Amino acid sequence: MGISYPLPAPETLHKSRARLGSFMQGSHAIVTLILDILNDQLALPKDTLSNLHRQQAVSGDQVRFVKAPPQPVDDRRTALGQHTDFGSVTVLFNRLGGLQVLPPGADAEWVYVRPLPGHAIVNLGDAMVKFTNGLFRSNIHRVVAPPGLQAESTRYSLVYFARPEDSVMLRRLE
Repeated sequence: MGISYPLPAPETLHKSRARLGSFMQGSHAIVTLILDILNDQLALPKDTLSNLHRQQAVSGDQVRFVKAPPQPVDDRRTALGQHTDFGSVTVLFNRLGGLQVLPPGADAEWVYVRPLPGHAIVNLGDAMVKFTNGLFRSNIHRVVAPPGLQAESTRYSLVYFARPEDSVMLRRLE
């Protein structure tokens, strides 16, 4: 596998490269743990899923820092419309609500996902749907203004998107 060189970035990111690297390592360790558990549940050969997501391999893994200031009371709308994540596993860290999921079912209604202190929110993405031939599904979710008094605060989120290595074909695993 090739080496992934950093893309051009503002100086503030260069100064934080070690801290971001540490965050990515910790987040990727969470992803690997989840992939290993899923791997066992699917009765795949050992490390099948984690070997498609090696941290040092070239991939589209990303870290996103999101800052969402409070919206005016008369203009609180959806900040990020309904979607699924197209990678494998998303790890979201935030303290305020605003993330909603749409459970399966024809009469389903949007439900808030309550962030808990010291916890991360994890979503499976579309790549896992492909790998499992639809056995797993990626949650439809969106981001709206946080509920209640939380809506008056700025919402910060730190997100790690794990994606398969660039050389991996998105297809059903045997």
